[in-house]
Amino acid sequence: MASPKTSQSPTGGPRSPVDNIPAPDLAAPIAVDEDEENSELESLQSSTSTSITSSIRHYRYENGRRYHAYQDGAYPIPNDEKEQDRLDLFHHIFRLMNGGSLYRAPIPADAQKILDIGTGTGIWAVDFADEFPGAEVIGTDLSPIQPSWVPPNCKFYIEDVEGEWSNTGSAKYDFIHIRGMTGAIGDWHGLYKKAYDNLKPGGWIEVQEFNGELFSDDGTLAKATSVLEWQRLINEASTKFGKKMDGADDHQQRLIDAGFANVQDDIFKAPVGHWPKDKKLKELGRFNQVQVLDGIEAYSVALFTRVLGMSNEETQLWIAKARSDFKNPAFHLYTRFHFVYGQKPLTEE
Repeated sequence: MASPKTSQSPTGGPRSPVDNIPAPDLAAPIAVDEDEENSELESLQSSTSTSITSSIRHYRYENGRRYHAYQDGAYPIPNDEKEQDRLDLFHHIFRLMNGGSLYRAPIPADAQKILDIGTGTGIWAVDFADEFPGAEVIGTDLSPIQPSWVPPNCKFYIEDVEGEWSNTGSAKYDFIHIRGMTGAIGDWHGLYKKAYDNLKPGGWIEVQEFNGELFSDDGTLAKATSVLEWQRLINEASTKFGKKMDGADDHQQRLIDAGFANVQDDIFKAPVGHWPKDKKLKELGRFNQVQVLDGIEAYSVALFTRVLGMSNEETQLWIAKARSDFKNPAFHLYTRFHFVYGQKPLTEE
């Protein structure tokens, strides 16, 4: 099964740990397990090295959720325990999709300095630090929600990546990792320019993102009218907010525009629900359904109330309607996850 797009193929150099785990053929429809059509949804739903000032912990509480204090309002997704649980599940989904690996780029085994942008709970950075004990791993985020007990080669900083890289911009990196920042970045081109400037020649960047668009191979998406309307509202609100939810298809070209070479976009289908016949996709779909059902509220509340001017009651009604469609086993919905990676040339033209 082949990946959909590539600018030019890498030649020589270290091999990625997932060389034998190719991206799937997007043209191949996901087979439906007919025995699941009438089944019930299984109850899987989810129940710093820094000088942080106290103001960073003065979080905003709004409509039953907790939001970042640093750069208040810049990121419309909560940072509370419910969202942290979803982020950790998200991490598991990415690893499950990628054969257990944390990345797809062919980074060298002796990589020395790693940056994880938008580290969230820090779970990716901690796992990477465990796998690369000789590397220094730095994670950045707007909130100090990372664990205090971490590997000695892992550190966290509070930093807005769209601002000055005061804590992380003083050294060149071998690998920069960005994941789950859909809806959080207003200027992707500016971010990729900073990443390019802060990578060593020959260093790699990898962007792991979900596509905000939904798909079906059998036409059942057209019947999920509540989900389609919710998706339209999310796209409208995020566009007005200046941080679009539906830009995952653009990352490959953005990296090329920033000067990266050997850029590849490996795209995976991620079912929502346990309707696929394939056992691995069924397992993936179970976890992704839980993540999506939790994520609907996480992504909706601030955008719908602050940007679209809805009441929380109206927002919760839309959330309930969308969840109902996502739980319907007759709707064979999936989204797409992108693993986009590229290399800073050894010599610049």
